[in-house]
Amino acid sequence: MFDRLAAWFEESHRDLPWRRTYDPYQVWISEVMLQQTQVETVVPYFERFIAEFPTVRALAAASEERVLK
Repeated sequence: MFDRLAAWFEESHRDLPWRRTYDPYQVWISEVMLQQTQVETVVPYFERFIAEFPTVRALAAASEERVLK
């Protein structure tokens, strides 16, 4: 059963930015964003957010105002 599911995923999965990495920070950010809206809407926001705050340290050092903007 797992083999069939894995094969289906390999053929059918969408190319999403957070699937291109094993960085837990990027996966976490995507999960938080995806709780709020649809995947198509999240992708550009995710890409801009990661460009602005590429690490958890960068995010922690930023002001709340900058993060929420």
